[in-house]
Amino acid sequence: MLSDLPIRKIIHIDMDAFYASVEQMDNPELQGKPVAVGGSEKRGVISAASYEARKFGVRSAMAGNLAVKLCSDLIFVKPNFDRYTEISKAIRSIFYDYTDLVEPLSLDEAYLDVTHNKKGNPSASLIAKEIRERIFNEIGLTASAGISINKFVAKVASDFNKPNGQKTVNPEDVMVFLEQLDIRKFYGVGKVTADKMYQNGIFTGLDLKDKSMAYLEANFGKSGRYYYDVVRGIHNSEVKPNRIRKSLAAERTFNENLSSEVFMLEKLTNIADEVSRRLSKSKVAGKTLTLKIKYSDFSLQTRSKTMPYYIRSASMIFDIAKALLFQEKLRDSVRLLGISLSNLNTETKKQPEQKSVSVQLKFAF
Repeated sequence: MLSDLPIRKIIHIDMDAFYASVEQMDNPELQGKPVAVGGSEKRGVISAASYEARKFGVRSAMAGNLAVKLCSDLIFVKPNFDRYTEISKAIRSIFYDYTDLVEPLSLDEAYLDVTHNKKGNPSASLIAKEIRERIFNEIGLTASAGISINKFVAKVASDFNKPNGQKTVNPEDVMVFLEQLDIRKFYGVGKVTADKMYQNGIFTGLDLKDKSMAYLEANFGKSGRYYYDVVRGIHNSEVKPNRIRKSLAAERTFNENLSSEVFMLEKLTNIADEVSRRLSKSKVAGKTLTLKIKYSDFSLQTRSKTMPYYIRSASMIFDIAKALLFQEKLRDSVRLLGISLSNLNTETKKQPEQKSVSVQLKFAF
């Protein structure tokens, strides 16, 4: 039962259309206009879309040529990840004014455990509001927030009042909130899974809750237990302030499909340089290099090699990627190449102590 579980005050902060919003902030001429970061009118995949573009159905991970069909006035902007990283660090510095228990998920979102916070404020809702106001006043961007008893509910809630809003799900409201939730809004349920759940008569959290553990595991495998738990408000994962980076990668989509490995070497050189730069910046190295190849028909292939030692230099990364490229004949012309390093030399650091409290229906949120 929910009343038997430890309760934390968790905030999920999610920046609104982060990449596109940064571009609009830095370039006033883009404000109020439909903007797509990444991709192009001919090819490539969009990394982010402004809310003006989203009104036309433009979304991240959408092909640029499809996006421009939906929005003829769409403005494509080249990504500037150094700038996004700079802004992200400034935002996180605000988070740390309230708690050391900050778990970044990406440049534009993070979990905060404010059960016992630096401000001594018993209200997680007021803390979230203050953080969002500071992000706007000090940086110039808007953020949305979800506040609840665990990471799962907080993340789901943060999407409800976007953009520039927040939603609190109090302990006593969690079960009703989850039961009424459309299954598509459950974090961890993708389109394919949602379609399968629909076929099985599962449309809402209440429908999901009616299914037994055995049924969910039989139909959804290992994820069945996860679905069984979260719809009952059970999600005991703590905020992990020192999440260990497991891989680091860079990739490029080409303006024209490449059909010869020789023509790809120059591209690989640039990608290897970028991966090396990111490794150096993060002060990590890796043993396993994976070459990602996306063909003109959008099919994917990966080729990997694990070294007996850690690597970071661009020349070594390039040499291994080159060997993998020539390892076997390409199946078709290539539209994208990527290099990733995993099996990194990261070490687990001691995390700040996290505390929880027993459920109290009047628990200040």
